[in-house]
Amino acid sequence: MNTLNLIKKEGYTIVQLKRGKVNAINPEMVKDVRETFKNLEADDSVKGVILTGTPHFLSAGLDVIELYQLDRPSMHEFFIAFGSMHIEMAKFSKPFVCAITGHSPAGGTVLAITADYRVMADNPKYGIGLNEVAVSVQISQNLIDGYSFWLGEGKASEAVLDGKLFSPQGALDAGLVGEICPLEEVMERAENKMKHYLKADPDIFKNSKAKLRRRWWDKLNTNGDADLHQSEAVWWKPEVRARMKGLIDSLTKKK
Repeated sequence: MNTLNLIKKEGYTIVQLKRGKVNAINPEMVKDVRETFKNLEADDSVKGVILTGTPHFLSAGLDVIELYQLDRPSMHEFFIAFGSMHIEMAKFSKPFVCAITGHSPAGGTVLAITADYRVMADNPKYGIGLNEVAVSVQISQNLIDGYSFWLGEGKASEAVLDGKLFSPQGALDAGLVGEICPLEEVMERAENKMKHYLKADPDIFKNSKAKLRRRWWDKLNTNGDADLHQSEAVWWKPEVRARMKGLIDSLTKKK
């Protein structure tokens, strides 16, 4: 796999996003993440998973530069795959910790909120949140429900409509992450949490997780045609395409 690095530990596996400087999410990464979590779910030797990124980024979100170039059929396939990835990760039955090593907006948050626990690097420059409204991407009902599971419906509603990115301290205060710490301690803290989870009987943990997430899982729409049509309609709007093109030009100049 070109976009992930798997690190085997005693009883658990670390899944590290490693696609360029910012771990931008493209079709290849979505495919790799889906295949990896499916395999780890089926592997009885793997008792838990830690998802992490690279210094300063879990993921900056969707790779707008690459996705902007896709034709309509390819973008249709990507929207389906991306939504399926979120559902599959949210339903991952084993202990799952996210070690957030930096900035994690939009698509990065989509990945992070599927975990049972999140440890985030404490730097006010880092942001986390579903800020899709602010970046002209249509958010799905599944993502809103997952966000609401952690924040509560009122706080999630306010944050989504504002296109809000939380600082690490703000995310901790809101309940979006479980703890914050210096960047160099993030993985150690995540591994400590994983080792704590692994002390539990695996069936008791799995069953308890399922009960705790039952209402969330029951809401997950695996046939989200309406959401899909909305997302595609917004993606191809001329004014949205123009804003994306402006963003791409800005990013290209920085490079």
